[in-house]
Amino acid sequence: MKRFTPALAIAFALLPAAQAVAEAIQIDVRKTSGCGCCLSWMKHLEENGFAPMGEDMFGGSLVRFKLDNGVPQRMVSCHTALVDGYVIEGHVPAADIQRLLEDRPDAVGLAVPGMPYGSPGMGPEDDREAYDVFLIHEDGSTEVYTSYSAPD
Repeated sequence: MKRFTPALAIAFALLPAAQAVAEAIQIDVRKTSGCGCCLSWMKHLEENGFAPMGEDMFGGSLVRFKLDNGVPQRMVSCHTALVDGYVIEGHVPAADIQRLLEDRPDAVGLAVPGMPYGSPGMGPEDDREAYDVFLIHEDGSTEVYTSYSAPD
């Protein structure tokens, strides 16, 4: 029986972490430089099985990017992401993105307009304000996808 070398032992120990990275869902996040809440939202995504890649854009270019990708003006927030053919606008919880990717509705994507306090990346969830996640349809209309109430 051969002995494992230290390098081989380390490689086996790191295998689960490498598999987790390979299985993480890639998501491309467009944001402005230095936006702390965008970085906090990306951290929320990482903690929930996504692999976000951030790209900084100037304000006007970012707005154009949102509109060109089907985000209605009334749904705009601070950052826009692309994942598996869908647009994610604003502080959408990872669970809603995962549900979207499982259900695969015929839609542009999801949006949390504005920057509601307590949404992912915007402060503590246990002290959040009520907010809705909207499904954006191809014709620009929207419907509530998920509602988050304020804690009692």
